[in-house]
Amino acid sequence: MKIIMLGAPGAGKGTQAKRIAEKYNIPHISTGDIFRANIKNGTELGKKAKEYMDQGLLVPDELTCDLVVDRISQPDAANGYVLDGFPRTIPQAEALTNALKARGEAIDYAIDVTVPDDNIINRMSGRRACVNCGATYHLVYNAPAKEGVCDTCGSDLILRDDDKPETVQKRLDVYHAQTQPLIDYYTEAGVLFAVDGTQDIDKVFDDITAKLG
Repeated sequence: MKIIMLGAPGAGKGTQAKRIAEKYNIPHISTGDIFRANIKNGTELGKKAKEYMDQGLLVPDELTCDLVVDRISQPDAANGYVLDGFPRTIPQAEALTNALKARGEAIDYAIDVTVPDDNIINRMSGRRACVNCGATYHLVYNAPAKEGVCDTCGSDLILRDDDKPETVQKRLDVYHAQTQPLIDYYTEAGVLFAVDGTQDIDKVFDDITAKLG
């Protein structure tokens, strides 16, 4: 079962991807993890990716796709995988389609976890992080015992810059610009289905597994 997860930052797609991976005993593969593993292990692909990242540049689509294809060729992905964070653009999607076609394979499902922008902004602006130990909280869903203070180490909690409403909105704008074409692409391929990400986490998961079988 080869699955792609789509969904805006903060929509909860990472959480669902992990649960799908556990239920179906397939690896949850994120591009960030792939980059880190290849750089840590000093692979040729990792060295190339590091050159771009060290300059603050995006890793080119072709190289990113090569890294993903290398990862899904590993033995643990023989029965499928959940791709989280890739593809992000049409060129990446096309590169993946072509790479899989060369192996006689194709994506089985693209799952779009849909959440309105306003909900995501409210979710993310409620996050708080500890300046010392990195523990994370949410003012509504996982509030600290004492406001503004970390339960674990007693340090101050802050709203991180990337969780501020204006930053979140910018990230959402970029996401929509990049990802709407992807939704159309996988709809045309006949593999896309959407789930309502505003529901309880367990209900979202139930909706997904009902479709996957």
